[in-house]
Amino acid sequence: MRWGEKRYNSLNYFLREKFGEKVYKVSLDGGFTCPNRDGTLSKKGCIFCSDSGSGEFAGSRKKSITDQIEEQLELIVKKFPHGNVIAYFQNFTNTYGDLEYLRKIYEEALSHPRVVGLAIATRPDCIDDKILDLLEELNNKTFLWIELGLQTTDEKTAENINRGWKLEVFDDIMSKLNNRDIKVVAHIILGLPNESFETMLASIRHIVREKVWGVKFHLLHIIKNTNLEKLYIETKFHTLTKEEYIELIAKGIGILDKDMVIHRLTGDGSRETLMEPKWSLDKRNVLNSIEKYLKENNVSQGDQDEKIT
Repeated sequence: MRWGEKRYNSLNYFLREKFGEKVYKVSLDGGFTCPNRDGTLSKKGCIFCSDSGSGEFAGSRKKSITDQIEEQLELIVKKFPHGNVIAYFQNFTNTYGDLEYLRKIYEEALSHPRVVGLAIATRPDCIDDKILDLLEELNNKTFLWIELGLQTTDEKTAENINRGWKLEVFDDIMSKLNNRDIKVVAHIILGLPNESFETMLASIRHIVREKVWGVKFHLLHIIKNTNLEKLYIETKFHTLTKEEYIELIAKGIGILDKDMVIHRLTGDGSRETLMEPKWSLDKRNVLNSIEKYLKENNVSQGDQDEKIT
């Protein structure tokens, strides 16, 4: 098959092709907050976001970037003793800070002998022209991608989840990043309250039109002690069944361009903090079920007939 043993262009496949070997990511905490938490826009955060800023597996911000990388490497030393890694600035908003501080921590990560690239998670409303210049500079000397939490293209849903910016902000920064040949990974959440299948698929069609390089699909996780948990308790909105999620993912895979890179097909939930859906805790089973569905229904990435315009 075109992508090895998969029916889609996985990140693992892409990195093996690019670097000639397995490449892991190490998750780092750059010590950031978010304008949706510090009062600039809001103090509530996005409705689904945990206290760790969706960085449950990142290093400790009390340690230097170098020490965090070493700590993360120790966690995978048995299965990955010598290979190279991508330094992933994961939790909160990793361009929301002083320009020189950003340069300092990015450069510190790149100075580690096993780091061959950077992944930087942020918000589209937190990348100004000076930060664009810095990202372009980094892009010219290392392998780089930027992760943007789009989540949905539906403006009503975006308001309900307290995202804090309009879709036009995403489209504008996508144009600027594409013009500088900087790769972008868009995050899409499937199962947001009251979204229909068609609304969710419309979000996927949008990132195809915007020429996004990669995508992370997330099943909506209702995490304890979040505003989403409160909403779920109050309204008992529908959460996707395993069968619904697998069907959605398969349709989404068919919609994507063949060259897009799929970074994730579902999320990682903590047994201690996940309220619903409990079936998602068996991640291996979910991934195997997706693979089985794709094979049985002869679905591959980019093979959907409809034209994206």
